[in-house]
Amino acid sequence: MGQSDTRSRIQAAATMLFRRHGYSATGLKRVATAAEAPFGSIYHFFPGGKQQLAEDMIRTSGPEYGRMVLALLDSVPDPAESLVHAFEAAADDLAAADYADACPIGTVALEVASSNEVLRAATAEVFEEWVDDAAQWFGRWVVDPTSARSLAYSMIMMLEGAFMLGRAARDPEPLRVAGRSMAELLRTTVAQAGEG
Repeated sequence: MGQSDTRSRIQAAATMLFRRHGYSATGLKRVATAAEAPFGSIYHFFPGGKQQLAEDMIRTSGPEYGRMVLALLDSVPDPAESLVHAFEAAADDLAAADYADACPIGTVALEVASSNEVLRAATAEVFEEWVDDAAQWFGRWVVDPTSARSLAYSMIMMLEGAFMLGRAARDPEPLRVAGRSMAELLRTTVAQAGEG
């Protein structure tokens, strides 16, 4: 096994643990055990320790997740139907993960918002990237950039909120409801723009 394989295993283990348990509950020994890597190798690859590892996870898995969501949205031609499809896929994934895995950065973002400026800034930057990318996607159907950006914010807020409700209730229905609500919001926005 090479160094890049060990680093990749550490990153994958950290992503899974931070996603499921948050920042405070994820210790480096736990990461090393899950990665099947020597404890010292974490500091070899991440000299800044836990904070650097968490920041790497946020800046790596956050954009990957954003690209995955956009790919789901692009997989169905009708934009409203694609929103329902993407939220349905998120609901199915959450249930399949026994309600342990949701947004890769949401758990950490809530936890560090007022306690760790480095990680808060990293999550804020990833969320802003998601908003920018989603606004471009909505911009294909909504000409007004302000409306497209509002839809992007709404989609991310509904997704994150539905993940929280779904995990707490151990029920995928909040994600399904959020998808239908987003589809209706898009239809309404497009219809109102056409009437103006």
